[in-house]
Amino acid sequence: MSSAQWNRRRAVGAGLGALAAALSGCSAGGGPARRLRLATGPQGGPYNAFGRALAQAVAAGGGPLEIAAVGTAASVDNLRRLDEGSVDLALAMADVAEGAVTGREPFSRPAAVTALARVYVNHTHLVVPARGPVRSVADLAGRTVAAGATGSGVQVVADRVLRAAGPDGGRTPVRERHLGLDASVGALREGSADALFWSGGVPTPALSALARAFPLRMLPLDGYVGALRERYGPVYQAVTLPAGAYGMTEPVGTIGVGNYLLARADVPDDAVRDLLRVLFGRWRDLLREVTAGARLEPRFAISTGGVPLHPGAVDHYRSVYG
Repeated sequence: MSSAQWNRRRAVGAGLGALAAALSGCSAGGGPARRLRLATGPQGGPYNAFGRALAQAVAAGGGPLEIAAVGTAASVDNLRRLDEGSVDLALAMADVAEGAVTGREPFSRPAAVTALARVYVNHTHLVVPARGPVRSVADLAGRTVAAGATGSGVQVVADRVLRAAGPDGGRTPVRERHLGLDASVGALREGSADALFWSGGVPTPALSALARAFPLRMLPLDGYVGALRERYGPVYQAVTLPAGAYGMTEPVGTIGVGNYLLARADVPDDAVRDLLRVLFGRWRDLLREVTAGARLEPRFAISTGGVPLHPGAVDHYRSVYG
């Protein structure tokens, strides 16, 4: 897409944003309402669930802020929508967000986005049938892998892991199919895929249901964290899929990637402060939608790497936590 086309799309998006704000009317209390559109993810996915839960929590607060959760293809799609102005807020994986800020693949140029909080950490799952022949990433050479939906953060991390691992030295390429989680689960179940990548909370319900149907093996990926950090920066970390999840008897090391709540820089500071008050006030309920046992703490939330914090977020953290 040319820069002229990008500029036209951004101008149209900005105009639509202004129109939406003008038409948003008044809040139930009679004051002016501010309606912000939040890019989430596909229906049934964790981003979509978190976005809808956040919108409900904001509405229950009774303030002038309104959040409209928008279904999308997830991280890459969300960053593009945020940059062009068709949404005001977005959820995205940290590696994708940092790529957007720097103009790194899959983005062709830097995007103007800011962070409100690092909310929780995704665990990368590389799932194969326990009774199948695949026991390492090297065994994927020449096999079919469900590698995340087009426009998703799963696709980005899967591509990077496979590039870092280089099964068979790259001589026999992996056959990637870009499928969402439900389709990936179906492909693994029916045998049309030999493995699936997923990046999300633990446990992910769809994978738990699959594990009850037939035994699964989670392949270790923590050995690739160093190579990924060297090439893409510290957005990747070593984490553990715990014993007991998905029927596993032993923990499995894997790759962790943070999830950011993001905003356009022109979202008003007071709206950001209102949103963060709800986020920190209701984090237990909100995170229950996506991952077990996670906590949201300020020192964790402000760790947004190369993505700058929105000025309203800076004000919030300073006023509440000093």
